[in-house]
Amino acid sequence: MSRQRKDDVDAVTTRLGDGTIAQVVASDVTTGYELIVDGTPQSHVDLDDPTHLHFEYIARMGAVIDQLRMPGQPITAVHLGAGAMTLPRYIEATRPGSRQQVIELESALVDLVRGALPLPKGAAIRVRHGDAREVLGRLPAALHGAADLVVSDVFSGAQTPAHVTSLEFYREVSTFLAPDGADLLSPGGVLLVNVADGPGLAYARRQIATLQAVLPNVAVLAEVQVLKGRRFGNLVLAASQRPLPMEWLPRLMAAGPHPAKIATGREVDELARGAAVVMDAAAVASPKPDTRLFER
Repeated sequence: MSRQRKDDVDAVTTRLGDGTIAQVVASDVTTGYELIVDGTPQSHVDLDDPTHLHFEYIARMGAVIDQLRMPGQPITAVHLGAGAMTLPRYIEATRPGSRQQVIELESALVDLVRGALPLPKGAAIRVRHGDAREVLGRLPAALHGAADLVVSDVFSGAQTPAHVTSLEFYREVSTFLAPDGADLLSPGGVLLVNVADGPGLAYARRQIATLQAVLPNVAVLAEVQVLKGRRFGNLVLAASQRPLPMEWLPRLMAAGPHPAKIATGREVDELARGAAVVMDAAAVASPKPDTRLFER
């Protein structure tokens, strides 16, 4: 399939409720498009090939999603934070018929994305407007215990807001996850969390400890230098009631992007050792990255 850039999507802009500017622009390095909010690239979409996951952390999430259930089997997913809806598009392309709920605070952002980068026709993707934590409490009762996947990728500008980083928040999220599978090949529902942190990983270590207090099995996927705490970047936390099946690990490693590392078991315990569990009263936003990281 040819992948042609559409000129009418080269630059579309809107102002969000907090005064920041969101833009959909043609990518400098691919035939896709990027959503940029307050100067920070937040999403990449390839309309002609929605299985093309350009951002590394999104590709790592996609690799985990590929292991859920049987290949191609529809799943039930809840996405906290919409961005350009890269993962809902990916799931629809790889698992047609999946039921997906997307929660996004900024209605103007959703309108921008839907206008510039339309969702696939016929996709069962329901977008709900409002704060991720507040809207969780209003989701249909039938979704409790039914989600194969919950993705928490909530950002305000370049930071994750404090109220979606706490023990209380993760406890509420966990009620939507499907229970353990009937056999050891299924971990039940999986929660994927995008954590952005810099040298030392102080924030990420607290997030790991907090997740472990709710979902005891946490795996961490990241670029090697990021996981070693040597530079700023994204870590993907995959949390579930049961450990991820051992046969998943070589598949996740092979999927990349490279150089990649997956921490599980004792290695994750060491990362979390001594880190405080985050409660609502003490929660803080994620570290703000140096803007030079996004210079073009």
